[in-house]
Amino acid sequence: MKRRLLIALFIFGSFFGSTVTFADAATEAATAADPVAEKRLQKLSEELRCLVCQNQTIADSNAELAQDLRREVRGMIKDGKTDKEIVDFMVTRYGDFVLYRPPVKGITLLLWGGPVALMLFGLFALQRYLRRRATRINAEDQPLSADESSRADAMLKEIDQK
Repeated sequence: MKRRLLIALFIFGSFFGSTVTFADAATEAATAADPVAEKRLQKLSEELRCLVCQNQTIADSNAELAQDLRREVRGMIKDGKTDKEIVDFMVTRYGDFVLYRPPVKGITLLLWGGPVALMLFGLFALQRYLRRRATRINAEDQPLSADESSRADAMLKEIDQK
């Protein structure tokens, strides 16, 4: 009976293009049976960014790469690695970008300071625009000179006569 079930799962997985092997399924089942390991996996998955989605953690993403990364983390937990070792491995392999909250250092300074700098630049540009606009409006609101007033009156009389 078990053999038939395994054959059916293999055929079903092959038919739908599943890349999960039986060893991976056994690892997932063993880790899922251990609630402490599963909690560690969940915590680590929330700290790592999906490299495909870019705005989701690997816990939230259903992309194949996110599933592979979760599987990799699950295997490292099973091998007895610490959380720091797992995160260090991922950073070594994929760079600081894999961290959902990258550390503040020289290379990631733009990630942290970029939004603030962009907001300050926007406020500066808005203030400059508003000042120029106010100057233009004030310049246009000057009263007419005597010559301009007489020309305007002449134009109005010409329009009335037509």
